[in-house]
Amino acid sequence: MLHLVLVEPRIPQNTGSIARTCAVTGAALHLIYPLGFKITDAQLKRAGLDYWDKLDIYHHKNLDAFFAAYPAATAQNPYFYFTAKTGTLYTEVQYPEETFLFFGREDTGLDDRILQAHPERCVRIPMRETLRCLNLSNSVAIAAYEYLRQHQFAGLCLDGRISRADWESAVPKPYDISQV
Repeated sequence: MLHLVLVEPRIPQNTGSIARTCAVTGAALHLIYPLGFKITDAQLKRAGLDYWDKLDIYHHKNLDAFFAAYPAATAQNPYFYFTAKTGTLYTEVQYPEETFLFFGREDTGLDDRILQAHPERCVRIPMRETLRCLNLSNSVAIAAYEYLRQHQFAGLCLDGRISRADWESAVPKPYDISQV
């Protein structure tokens, strides 16, 4: 089971997009309060569209309440902290079956005390040095799909079809770029 943990997210659209990612992948979403918006925010709901009823979502008063509900990580049930403040890439670790991926606030990231207490569990997504960071919802999607790739996309549909054509009988036609 994949658990995506958002610590004090500020932007409703990011959280809505992440909720949609959770719904389509089967990941659980954990929201650590305080949030920078109300859970009834229209922007949050719009970003998640009609996926809210398909979502496993958990609300935690604060990080202490989360850690009380999900005791200290073990090798079989680890926490990983996404941050730009480490050299370990998110692709360099093996994510066990049950994994918790933590993401901090859009404006400050995760608290340095958490990162300093668990440097072996800190991972990063590479990016250009001169820019701040990726959008939170993009970072969560990248991390979630790495976990899913490592687990052979278990439980997800791997087969797709074009809805308005029979794929096998469709004859490709060359593109006439002068018409574009």
